Amino acid sequence: MDVRTALKEAIARLRGANVPSHTLAAELLLMHSLGRDRTWLYTHPESQLDAPVAEKFFALVARRAAGEPVQYLTGHQEFWGLDFEVTPAVLIPRPETEHVVEVALECLGARGIKIDLTTGAPAAPLRIADVGTGSGCIAVALAHELPHAEIFATDISEKALGVAKRNAARHGVAGRIRFVKANLLEISATDVLSSVGARHAVPLPDEGHRSFDLIASNPPYIAQSAASELQREVRDHEPASALFGGPTGAEFYARIIQQSAELLRTGGFLVLELGHGSAAHVGGHLSHSPGWTNIRLTNDLAGIPRVISAQRT
Repeated sequence: MDVRTALKEAIARLRGANVPSHTLAAELLLMHSLGRDRTWLYTHPESQLDAPVAEKFFALVARRAAGEPVQYLTGHQEFWGLDFEVTPAVLIPRPETEHVVEVALECLGARGIKIDLTTGAPAAPLRIADVGTGSGCIAVALAHELPHAEIFATDISEKALGVAKRNAARHGVAGRIRFVKANLLEISATDVLSSVGARHAVPLPDEGHRSFDLIASNPPYIAQSAASELQREVRDHEPASALFGGPTGAEFYARIIQQSAELLRTGGFLVLELGHGSAAHVGGHLSHSPGWTNIRLTNDLAGIPRVISAQRT
């Protein structure tokens, strides 16, 4: 069987299974099976597939037709222009979450530049927290953009932290990210899981004097009652602990806001991804909590409120 025939057959099978974006899925799975890029596929349509490759490819097609996400089948997802490893232990990074990184960089402004533009001296180090890091996409993207930042990335799942550590190492930022097994921001020295050994470890803030310049999070925000409304790819395969925020879906926001109020420096920023319909609830909570100012909503490309940010006074 040649490349053209294999691709056409796979597209037909996925279309018949009502798989969204079936052509793209077939292309990605064939590229993964062959270890080739899209250009090669379409410039070598008559190349023959070896039997083991064809068997692997159609096995993956069958799994995708049964509902498994392409990203878990290939083990990869792009985020912020970087290639991330993904497994069923972590939420698949979405393009919408890139707005969290964008807003975080906007909030930091000139502090996000490595050199002080007035004096020319190295800028003061930044301390950032990524709450519920999952694959590490937010932490790694921020570390990539902010070479003078020390980042704490927390998650309650050891398996997720393992994936995040590998992604940090993949992109050369593991020495500036400390991965912590913790429930949200409940961190202590004994919680620290070093990804690269003690000689590269970022020191924990002193007990009672923890201070961050920025705290970012894409928390679980789907209501448990809405599970039946999700696509099967999401509902049946992505980790429930990263999806569901409780009965209403908004339960995590109050806890993160409270903890951030205690850990952010004066002038520090909180940046949160929003679930569908949660903007008014989260914005109201910030507005009625003392010590927050500059509360701002950012819409995604579809015009939906996607990120809320606030500054600590």
